[in-house]
Amino acid sequence: MLITSIGQGLLWAPLVIGVFLTFRILDIPDLTTEGSFPLGAAITISTMLNGQSALTASLLGFLGGCAAGWVTGMLDTKLKMPSLLAGILTMTGLYSINMHIMGRANVPLLDQKVLTNYLPAGWSLDVQTILIGGIITTLVVLSLVWLFQTRLGLSLMATGNNAAMSAANGIYTDRMVIIGYMLSNGLIALSGGLIAQSNGYADIGMGIGTIVIGLASVLVGEIFLHGRKIWIRLTGMVVGAIIYRYLLTLAMGMGFPVNDLKILSAVILVIVICLPMLQTKYQTKRQLNRYLKQIGVEQNVTNRHPERTTTTESLLPGNQQRTARFEERELDD
Repeated sequence: MLITSIGQGLLWAPLVIGVFLTFRILDIPDLTTEGSFPLGAAITISTMLNGQSALTASLLGFLGGCAAGWVTGMLDTKLKMPSLLAGILTMTGLYSINMHIMGRANVPLLDQKVLTNYLPAGWSLDVQTILIGGIITTLVVLSLVWLFQTRLGLSLMATGNNAAMSAANGIYTDRMVIIGYMLSNGLIALSGGLIAQSNGYADIGMGIGTIVIGLASVLVGEIFLHGRKIWIRLTGMVVGAIIYRYLLTLAMGMGFPVNDLKILSAVILVIVICLPMLQTKYQTKRQLNRYLKQIGVEQNVTNRHPERTTTTESLLPGNQQRTARFEERELDD
């Protein structure tokens, strides 16, 4: 069960990293995910059926996702549409495009050679999946780590942190947003192509709920592995994808039907959203109780030493103190 979850998690990791780029780096909720994921699967499977290799088909699927991200970015930046609306429009249009690419709602692979077939046939399918997923995910992480050390990557992160300040410093923020959309949806489409090869088919409805899967994996990864360095954050996304797939596999092993996987994904997302909030609330309460306890100890210490207590006169404002002294002098006279 764990080995299978690792293999599937590595295949889903590019999607999680793609969602991370828009959700965390650019701070944009992008719903193009549910259209670009089946787009990558449709392009990959259709290209393989036309005689191309699995590697070429996967790269074309990645480029198709970049094109979808470019459309969303243009709607967002040039036409000034809200990011949610731009993603919904692109996702809706991609449904028809995917149908045209595949020709029907479901396209199975026949005897085409997928990426795992390039490994020795004596190895188990789980080992092959882990190796292929690990190689591709490692290349993606290393490429993004290198990218975010360049001027382009730093400009991309600066745009997500503060677009107005970035524009004031000469960064073309619209261009950065479009590049972020393209990278994100390209990785999501790449993941769709990998999952389609693993399943042996491409389906028009395989993108439903992928945004929930991506967000849940992102939040799970941030809980188990968090840090400021970009390589730690990207590694956390991979860990989150694996843990999320393991939780789903564990739920299916407990007897949950396949039709309930979507609602389980939603429940997991709710849990991982609420956990940090509850943890923060608990830590705040502990700190408050500790502070109140310290105050109580200091009060007890003060009560034990009357000579250290502050007189009532010293607690009065300056005008009242002067009035009290003046009245005392009049009484003495």
